[in-house]
Amino acid sequence: MPRSSKARATEAPRAGAGTPAPFLPFAQPDIDEETIAAVAGVLRSGWIASGPQVLAFESALSAYLNGRAVRTFTSATGALEVALQLCGIGPSDEVIVPAMTFAATANVVVRVGARPVFADVDLHTRNLDVGQAEAAITPRTKAIMPVHFAGLPVDMDALYDLARRRRLRVIEDAAHAIGSGFKCRRIGSFGDLVAFSFHPNKNMTTIEGGALSIADSDEVKRAELLRFHGLDQGPDDEFDVPVAGGKYNLSDVAARIGLAQLSRLGEFNRRRRELATRYFERLRTHPPLMLPARGDDGHSWHMFAPLLPLEALRIGRREFIREMRTRGIGVGVHYPALHLFTLYRKMGYRPGDFPNAERVGRSTVTLPLFPAMTDPDVDRVCAACAEIVAKYKN
Repeated sequence: MPRSSKARATEAPRAGAGTPAPFLPFAQPDIDEETIAAVAGVLRSGWIASGPQVLAFESALSAYLNGRAVRTFTSATGALEVALQLCGIGPSDEVIVPAMTFAATANVVVRVGARPVFADVDLHTRNLDVGQAEAAITPRTKAIMPVHFAGLPVDMDALYDLARRRRLRVIEDAAHAIGSGFKCRRIGSFGDLVAFSFHPNKNMTTIEGGALSIADSDEVKRAELLRFHGLDQGPDDEFDVPVAGGKYNLSDVAARIGLAQLSRLGEFNRRRRELATRYFERLRTHPPLMLPARGDDGHSWHMFAPLLPLEALRIGRREFIREMRTRGIGVGVHYPALHLFTLYRKMGYRPGDFPNAERVGRSTVTLPLFPAMTDPDVDRVCAACAEIVAKYKN
């Protein structure tokens, strides 16, 4: 299948040794010419909002997730917010959230009027520490919202055992985890409510978009109402509004991209696993970076995010990122500790509350990882990391 022109731009240059290598971003979508042509067909069809392509994409996602009901949204953020509403979560309620994740995970809890209660993460997996989560439960706790960080699944046995014992809903933030699996079962094919992201830096994209996998058939209809103004449409275009819904419906243009991307997801994730394996083989620095937990074949490797040995360096993360950029390599930061943002400090959270989240937040860097990368691209990143760490070690 033809690759995109952007993907080809990351290949090693064929010019002389003095030619600078092309800039290597930390993430990049792979959209081929067939997909672009298919989108043009949707645009020419005259039906570009939610329509037949959305229905086809939801059906394909359902098949991929072993028959689960799936509804699409304009973002994973919208899917998470609707999931909270499906659980009836609102003012005076609490939701357990990992202290190190993207801000949206906690923000949606605030937006429905509830309080996010943070729990620390494991330093190696970066996933919610289930024991810490249990310790944070109060009589007001209604749900747990774990994040499958970088595509590595949370310990689902421990998570759902806790949820059953404490009678809590589970809303899985699987924004990183489309194609991930736990004990040979795909994330989203089981469990309670599971939200996916199809942002351009994810393992597959719809440009902007998300989806919600729903276990309870009675909640599927309500999810449809909540994502489109609460409109309950009957025959002859008559409708009622039983609930104040939002506006989160995906477009047919986005869905057509999603259909093509889903058909290549296995290919994308296989290549991500190969690249991650090469990172583990080639990333050798002294002092060493703390590498992420490897997981198993169920890890979809959305990101590769080691921790810098800042205590042994004369520079901070900002300077490290600048040094990488001077070498033509993009680096991301995933993520700062949530409880140290202004919004959550106002709720009483303070430095020192969650040591692992804070250490990750201070020293994490996200190295390039996307399917169009070549093996020499990985080698180039590893060599740059080793050079910078050697240059600035104490």
